[in-house]
Amino acid sequence: MSLVFPHTFVPWFRSVAPYIHAYRGETFVVGMPGELVAAGKLNAFVQDLSILHAMGIKIVLVHGFRPQVAEQLAAKGHASHYSHGLRITDEVTLDCAQEAAGQLRFEIEAAFSQGLPNTPMANATVRVVSGNFLTARPVGIVDGVDFKHSGIVRKVDAAAIQRAIDSGAIVLLSPFGFSPTGEAFNLTMEEVATSAAIALQADKLLFMTEVAGVHEKWDDPTSPIDTELALADAERMLAALPRPTQPTDVAFYLQHCVKACQAGVERSHILPLAVDGALLQEVYTHDGIGTMVVDEKLESLREATPDDVGGIVALIEPFERDGTLVKRDRNEIERDIEAYTVIEHDGVIFGCAALYPYVEARTAEMAALTVSSAVQGQGDGDRILKRIEQRAKAQGLTSIFVLTTRTMHWFIKRGFQPVDPEWLPEERKRKYNRDRRSQVLVKKLV
Repeated sequence: MSLVFPHTFVPWFRSVAPYIHAYRGETFVVGMPGELVAAGKLNAFVQDLSILHAMGIKIVLVHGFRPQVAEQLAAKGHASHYSHGLRITDEVTLDCAQEAAGQLRFEIEAAFSQGLPNTPMANATVRVVSGNFLTARPVGIVDGVDFKHSGIVRKVDAAAIQRAIDSGAIVLLSPFGFSPTGEAFNLTMEEVATSAAIALQADKLLFMTEVAGVHEKWDDPTSPIDTELALADAERMLAALPRPTQPTDVAFYLQHCVKACQAGVERSHILPLAVDGALLQEVYTHDGIGTMVVDEKLESLREATPDDVGGIVALIEPFERDGTLVKRDRNEIERDIEAYTVIEHDGVIFGCAALYPYVEARTAEMAALTVSSAVQGQGDGDRILKRIEQRAKAQGLTSIFVLTTRTMHWFIKRGFQPVDPEWLPEERKRKYNRDRRSQVLVKKLV
């Protein structure tokens, strides 16, 4: 018996479609800590990555191996040593790191090769490419501490990685780099992922982490997660936080997100690995999960351009089908595109309205006010209405009016008053459809 219910699946799948279009061909760098593998979540996570890959997203996967190296060291009776939040890599630790990395790469490649029926990997052919894409240099001696074989990324071979992901492969990077003399250095997953994202000018850098994200009050874990953090706010927060020493510290991943955004990566994400499907939720839902750092506010209220015609058509079409809106021809929208105001989030249009002035009557019609069902109740309609009012005032108009059959109460709550259709300007009155029996509501602009 199928567990897929059309009344929930179909609207959900339609709501996902804008993101599928928006992200096709974009480059995501994903940082996966060794803790995710240790928690037994590798197969499910690889399946989610495979779905992103199937949707046309170019993926660079960077794996970590902190718990795996710790396990190897413990088996050999050798203690782990850290300073300044970095592992000190002596000869024994370097051997353990190389062994852990080899085992993890084997497990990851095996996970991408699975193709069991009735799983997301069925019928998937995912090629994984790895290699010596990283050049490194030693950390050296810091405050008297010799970090030995611990290193820092010197250069990322972005051109070679780009060729690989352009060919349809997923690139897998281990946290190892090599000097021009062939010396190996142990790197951190976080630095490798950040450096790769910057070198590729990736569209997203996503870290799977042991934390739920950044809390609105960073020192209060009971406060809500801040789902969107502007770069300037993240910088201020980072300046106030103590230096991180472990992955669960607030600043540990935040510092890398800030660095990436400062260097041109538009969006960096901190996602909870404990939540099944967190990666899919972040990429394919409006509000996501975890915390996203952005170098500008993703929500943009602006006047429409010809490039927005397709997005407006897709937005209003469901409301035309159910009779909420009068059907508009695409050519009509294209012709009148300068009349439209849109609100977009992450490149996807979620709301619109058009302003048609009647200058002699000093009024204007606000038409096609629409907010996607995915974000209704979040104030987008009010923001669009305010912008339309501002546009009308700028043209010297004293009122705006709407014609509606179903949303009369919404407008009345916002200062509109019902009037007789005879109130309409003569030009608009001639086009009034009396069979539709639309209510006419007017709001005076002060």
